Amino acid sequence: MVTLESLVPADHLLRKVDAAIDFRFIRDLTEGLYCPDNGRPPIPPEVLFKALFIGYLFGIRCERQLMREIEVNVAYRWFLGLRLTDRVFDALTFSQNRRRRFDATDVAQQIFDRIVEEALDAGLGGGEVLYTDSTHLKASANKGKYDTSLISKSRAAYWDDLDRAVEADRVAHGKPPLPAKERTPEIKPTKVSRTDPDAGYMVRDGKPKGFFYLDHRTVDGRFGIITDTHVTPANVHDSSPYLARLDRQRIRFGLEVCAVGLDAGYADAPIAKGLEDRQILGVTGYRRPVPPREGMMPRKAFAHASDQDGYRCPQGQWLCYVTTDRKGYRHYKSDPAICRDCPLLASCTSRAKPQKTVTRHIWA
Repeated sequence: MVTLESLVPADHLLRKVDAAIDFRFIRDLTEGLYCPDNGRPPIPPEVLFKALFIGYLFGIRCERQLMREIEVNVAYRWFLGLRLTDRVFDALTFSQNRRRRFDATDVAQQIFDRIVEEALDAGLGGGEVLYTDSTHLKASANKGKYDTSLISKSRAAYWDDLDRAVEADRVAHGKPPLPAKERTPEIKPTKVSRTDPDAGYMVRDGKPKGFFYLDHRTVDGRFGIITDTHVTPANVHDSSPYLARLDRQRIRFGLEVCAVGLDAGYADAPIAKGLEDRQILGVTGYRRPVPPREGMMPRKAFAHASDQDGYRCPQGQWLCYVTTDRKGYRHYKSDPAICRDCPLLASCTSRAKPQKTVTRHIWA
């Protein structure tokens, strides 16, 4: 007699997954989404999600192909609890459940969190060091078929903190507070796909152009366990959701994060300030500064003196603090009477007024 159990090798990856995770908790999480006394018996929800895990673990990206693989692979059938004679459900079952049953719910996030908790409890992660980056995922949409709409960018989470910091900085420099003005997200023409309007049009150096999504993923530094994944349209900057997702992991899993590793896309002042406020060491990739126009001096030619709150130009002139604008930048300006006769004026500024202005963010 040949049994399905005997056909699956003892060292198969799915045996290890099945031994480590009891997927029956999925039924408890989704119980309220099913009608208990009407209609034909549903496919068990844990079977649907375990099938998706197979696709992820073995790189089967097409759900129709996933169903064909499950039909002929005895290890997949064993993992899902299907006998050799059982009929495999249709791939449309996934899309219908997404569209009808699981839409507008956080079931997927709850399942993800539960498995992360089990991994952390098993000692597969410590939470002291986290690494975050995003990768682009191509949307199933033609980049040439789109409409242009005026869409406002997402509101930055740090704006309230920035307003308070700007007011405090101006007061410290003896400047009056700026007139009250509500910050509103910038509205700009944006390409919207006719096929997949949720995708974002990506235009980045070294990246393909078109409609994509971004998968923002965080892994633990000990064994590389994924502790968070968050999907946004590709035209959302990497740094926009970062601090909120970091806080979610710290609160949800009780992680005592000491340091984070980020690439250069996260190297901006609000991220640095947010990490400093949370007493977390941030190690980011080097962001190469924008080169100056041909014949002009680079910014690094002007030496910053933090103890005196000013800059000194290559000719030795002192650039004094003038004001702090609403975006959080301090302005340091030179004396035009001195600059007028400077031999480096042509390579210093191209403005009609012989005066150099250097800006520095208050969170730099």
